[in-house]
Formats: sequence, structure tokens, C-alpha cells
Amino acid sequence: RDLEGAVNRLLAHSIAGAPPLTVEAAENAIRDLIRAREPKRVKIEDIQKFVANHYSVTRADILSSRRTATVVKPRQVAMYLSKALTLRSLPEIGRRFGGRDHTTVLHAVRKIEGLTASDAALREEIELLKRMLQE
Repeated sequence: RDLEGAVNRLLAHSIAGAPPLTVEAAENAIRDLIRAREPKRVKIEDIQKFVANHYSVTRADILSSRRTATVVKPRQVAMYLSKALTLRSLPEIGRRFGGRDHTTVLHAVRKIEGLTASDAALREEIELLKRMLQE
């Protein structure tokens, strides 16, 4: 349907007596369609708040140095989602999580990847969180 709409826009542009259709003119005519397909940019802080709320902990807990199970899993999930949904580097993600080292972030990412490979419920939960964050 989107493709058909784009073709109709291009046809209308060419019929409207405009100059001959060029690649640049075609891009301008369908720019809105291209932008609509770009995923929403997600901020690490938004991920932290969303995950904290989902797991009933505070953002301060996620940023803290506490290592209790109630905090570790949400923190690792938030780090995993930060890597998956942003273009930030591991060191940058670590800085945003209370000054943690990039290897800590790497461990969290690998841990969640391993758990989602064997735990279908967690995999579905992570996918749900991704979808909700990108809305």
C-alpha cells in the first residue's frame, strides 16, 4: 500500500506539469514515506526509566552498585536494550549506568542473549519491551 501511494505521488508530480522527474525530485516526493519507516530514537535514560518501572524498581536502583537479584536482572535488561536500541558504544552505555566499565555492559548483553536463547518467556518479555520503547 505504501509503495502504491509513493507511485501515485510520483505520477501526480509528473502530470502536474512540473519539470522532468529526477531522482532528487522523487526523493522529495516520497520523503514522508521514507521517514515513517525510520525507527524512533530511544534514549538510554528512557530505557532505564521504562525498565525500572516494568520491574518495580527505581532508576536509582538500576544506577546503583547494589548486586541483589531484584536489581541485577533489570539492570542487565536495561543494558541489553541500550545496546540493541541505541547507537551508543559499550563505554558510553557503561558511563550512563553509574560509571560502569564497558566489560560490565558486555557481560550484561551476553548474559541476556544467553538467557533469551533458553528462556522463551524472557525472550517474549524483551521483545515486548523493545516494541513498547519504540512506539
